[in-house]
Amino acid sequence: MTQLDSITSTCAAQWKMWFIKVFSVIYFTALCAAEDSPDVTTMFDDPPDITSVAPTIYVPPLPSLHLQSSWLDVFPLEKVEFSCNVTGSSEWTFTWFRDGLPIQDSDPKVSLSAAESVLTITAETSRSYFCKAQHKTKGVTTSASNLLQLTVYANKPKPTVSQSPNFDKMFPGESVTFRCMVDTASGWEYLWFHNGTEIQGSSENAYTIGHIDYPNRGQYHCRAKRGKGPFYTEESTQTTLQVSDPPKPSLKVRTPWPDVFPDETVGLICEVDSLLDWTFTWYRNQHELEEDSDPTIDVDGSSSLNITSVTQRHQGSYACKAHLELRHVSSGLSNTADVKVYNNTPKPTLSKDPGFSPMYVGETVNFTCNVDVSSGWEYQWYKDGKGHPATGKSISIPLGPSHGGKYLCKAIRGETTTTDFSDEIPQDVLEIPVPYLKNITPWLDVFPTESVQLRCGMNGSSAWTYRWYRDGREVLADNVVSFDSNGATLSISSASDAHAGKYVCRGNMVGRPVSSKSSSGLTLKVYDKKPSVILMQDPEYRVMFPGEFVTFSCQMNVSSGWEYLWSFQDGNPLSVSGNQYTISPVGTTNTGLYTCWAKRGTNQVFLTSFSQAIRLQVEENKPKPSMTQKPDVDKVYTGESVFFECKVELSSGWEYLWYKDGGGAPLHNGSTLNIPNARSLNSGTYSCSARRDRTMFNTELSDKRFLNISEIPVPSLKQITQWLDVFPTESVQLSCGMDGSSDWTYTWYKDGQMFPADSVSLDLDGTTLSISSASAFHRGRYSCSAKLKSRSVSSNFSFGLELDVYDTKPRVTLLQYPYTNDMHTGDSVSFSCHINVSTGWQYLWYKDSSTLVESGLNHTIASVVTTNNGSYKCQAKRGRNTVFHSVQSQAVKLNVMERPQAEIILLTGWSEVFSTNILVLKCGVQGEGQYSWNYTWFKEGQPINLPPSEKYQVTPVNDPEQSHYTCKGIRNGRPSYSKYSDSFKTKNLLVKRRVLLSISGCLFFGIIAVFLGCIVIRIFRKPADEYEKPEEADLFLSMAQRADAPCPLVQYITDATLNDSSKEGDENGTMCSETTPLPITPLDEQAVTTESHNTTESNGGLVSFRQ
Repeated sequence: MTQLDSITSTCAAQWKMWFIKVFSVIYFTALCAAEDSPDVTTMFDDPPDITSVAPTIYVPPLPSLHLQSSWLDVFPLEKVEFSCNVTGSSEWTFTWFRDGLPIQDSDPKVSLSAAESVLTITAETSRSYFCKAQHKTKGVTTSASNLLQLTVYANKPKPTVSQSPNFDKMFPGESVTFRCMVDTASGWEYLWFHNGTEIQGSSENAYTIGHIDYPNRGQYHCRAKRGKGPFYTEESTQTTLQVSDPPKPSLKVRTPWPDVFPDETVGLICEVDSLLDWTFTWYRNQHELEEDSDPTIDVDGSSSLNITSVTQRHQGSYACKAHLELRHVSSGLSNTADVKVYNNTPKPTLSKDPGFSPMYVGETVNFTCNVDVSSGWEYQWYKDGKGHPATGKSISIPLGPSHGGKYLCKAIRGETTTTDFSDEIPQDVLEIPVPYLKNITPWLDVFPTESVQLRCGMNGSSAWTYRWYRDGREVLADNVVSFDSNGATLSISSASDAHAGKYVCRGNMVGRPVSSKSSSGLTLKVYDKKPSVILMQDPEYRVMFPGEFVTFSCQMNVSSGWEYLWSFQDGNPLSVSGNQYTISPVGTTNTGLYTCWAKRGTNQVFLTSFSQAIRLQVEENKPKPSMTQKPDVDKVYTGESVFFECKVELSSGWEYLWYKDGGGAPLHNGSTLNIPNARSLNSGTYSCSARRDRTMFNTELSDKRFLNISEIPVPSLKQITQWLDVFPTESVQLSCGMDGSSDWTYTWYKDGQMFPADSVSLDLDGTTLSISSASAFHRGRYSCSAKLKSRSVSSNFSFGLELDVYDTKPRVTLLQYPYTNDMHTGDSVSFSCHINVSTGWQYLWYKDSSTLVESGLNHTIASVVTTNNGSYKCQAKRGRNTVFHSVQSQAVKLNVMERPQAEIILLTGWSEVFSTNILVLKCGVQGEGQYSWNYTWFKEGQPINLPPSEKYQVTPVNDPEQSHYTCKGIRNGRPSYSKYSDSFKTKNLLVKRRVLLSISGCLFFGIIAVFLGCIVIRIFRKPADEYEKPEEADLFLSMAQRADAPCPLVQYITDATLNDSSKEGDENGTMCSETTPLPITPLDEQAVTTESHNTTESNGGLVSFRQ
């Protein structure tokens, strides 16, 4: 089959498909029209005549809903019954509704009768009910019946019980009524309970006990019920009925006594232990007292009975009764009270104890006034006919000088009764004498084993015995202490320390409890041991020299009455009678031991111990004193104290004389020479000598010593830390020193005050002061002074160094230049870290909490990129061993954006290809709507000398060589310029466009011609035989089958043209074919072949491009 036949067959198949599609559309349209609404009539048939007949309408009756129970307000679990019926017919079934919804048969709270006309529910919540009826045969359903609203209370009601009369206690014979009330709903029956047992035969809400007795007392409560179930309420709160006998009155005598005298008053009171309104009846000797029967008796039904003026007829036994008139209750008789009435008033009896007269001051006398009839008496006392303040029955009087006199008394009771006076009793009072005390022994300071005697006595009386006291404690007789017959003499045979103390004595009258005051005291001192005898030497020189004199004294510093004895060298007695022994002048023969002792007493001699022995040493040669210096140094500093001491090693009692530079007159007297504030004029040669202060004996001259005095140097203060203005927590070090000497220690001062060492750290000698963490406390001017380690030499203050401690850490300020929030790639930015206080800073840089290697004051980024985005901070530090860091600066955020890209757009369109030789280029910046730009043009990388413009025209005149063009945007704000655009080349651009348009036109008209040819051949050429028809898979020929057929477009398109066209597509942003690749294959793929491999069969016809 030829190619033309194949094409004709293909066109015939396509026409068939189109015909089938058109026929299908017409068929489905007709079908849809046939299915339109039946209201539409056809155009051929008329509608039949239909006669309308009105149907008979059956209206069902309305059911009636009735409440079978007694009430519509119920309680949970109470039964409620409804009935539904249709009047005049029973051919109905019923459906029940609750709150508009059908009631389910499965509901356990609901039950229906056999005909479903009666509904019984167990109440739970408030609901509305109605019913509907459906005819059994007609199937007609009625409308809803009337609506019944059922109210269900939330809780069971609880009755309340009240009692009338509501007394706390009821008495036998009274009546009481209890009432039970339910304040919710109605139709209640009431149940009464007594002590938990139901009271039968009582169903009313009131229960009355007409005649109360003891079995009726107890707990009463009630409960209510109603309905068939029945439904019960809660039980009420119990109320208690107390039944007791009327209280028995208690009769008391209100006046202090029941036995009285004529005209006295008697008061009785009748009391009932109850708060009720009682009235009273009074009885005497079991006879009721009538009102107004006796004007002296006040009887008015009250609880008190008063007899205002008693006579013999009022004597008797009284009682009372109590009555509650409103309740008709009476008590029994009270207890009785006897009233006794005397005829006459009595006379009191006065007695005294003890019965001595006279009596001594300090003794106590007791008087008693007694009335032996009745009670309640008050007593009045009298002395020498005048009233006494005492009021009791008995008075006790500690006697004094003013209490002597005659005493009597009388008794009174109430306002009307007074007795006669008693008989008088006289009482005399004398002062107690004071005993005297004296010592028989001549002395009152004694030694162990010595004897002592003391005497006590009363002048002019012997009816006394005596008692002895030592330091307030009584002295009793023992084997050492003894008394004579009446205790007047106290004897101590052998005194000891236990007998020491102050002695007094007191006298006691024989047979009377009368004791005198203590006598004046005598103090007996008993030494704990024998007295020490002290041997004294004057002058007290242990070593003496020939020509001097000496006196020995034997002394007793305790007691008196002593005689003295002397001995020399091994106890040889000396014939000396006094307590002194003098040797003048002494010689070497007087060398030896000297002692003495003492004695006293006649009948019993008391001897002391020996004194200490004193050795007297007599030397033949004169001594030479030794001189020492403190401090013992070659150099002494001005202001330092120099101390010389001159000492004679032998003996004592020396006076010292000082000499300077060999002067004749003594410079100073004394064993020491003190120069407290040495000066240069004190330099010189010093010596000394000694002499006795008592005997004026002179020694030889001591050796000489030279004193050199120099000025004190001033210490040097230096700073170890490089700076003296520091910040909190920063460390500081200062040093103080003396040039060329390590014998000094140093003291530090701040603002002239000694600096406490516990607030800083110092090295061993205080040379270096270290402040580990400075604070405001350390602020001030520092200086130091030096002190010699071994001497009290202190230098003057060094010059001062001012330490300034800031209150807070330094504030670091981070500055950015240029200062703008947004940067663009390629911009330069510089950060500067500023700290405006102190010096010596090093700087740390941070980006997003990461440390940068930069360490200088400035951090510069010459050309920023987007990776430089972030938050920048800086910090300052200084110091070596202890590094101090400032706080970090504020964060400066750097935001780097890509610099806008410039682009060149070709404005010359396809429609102008054949009418112009000028290309118009336009420069734009991506996102240019955000900013306003000017543009600069570049040709081959060199700026074009034209004013900034958005457009640029390329003509053959100004671009004969077809160059590369670029542009960039410029503006006054930021960013100030854009990136350069990509280069744009204008080579053969117009020619290429014209060729492409020609090729496109040929292709378009060629395709139209092929389509029309297919239609013509299909119409005028008969169909081919079945065996000549190609298979559907080979409907189109492939390019591989037409390898020998040349492509008709190859002669128009070259590789260079294809390459340029791609760039041209990039230059034009329109939707035309400039940006759409043409279906053109390379030369090496353009070979095509025919099915028969016969190039002549193509006849220049169309070739399939199927691949």
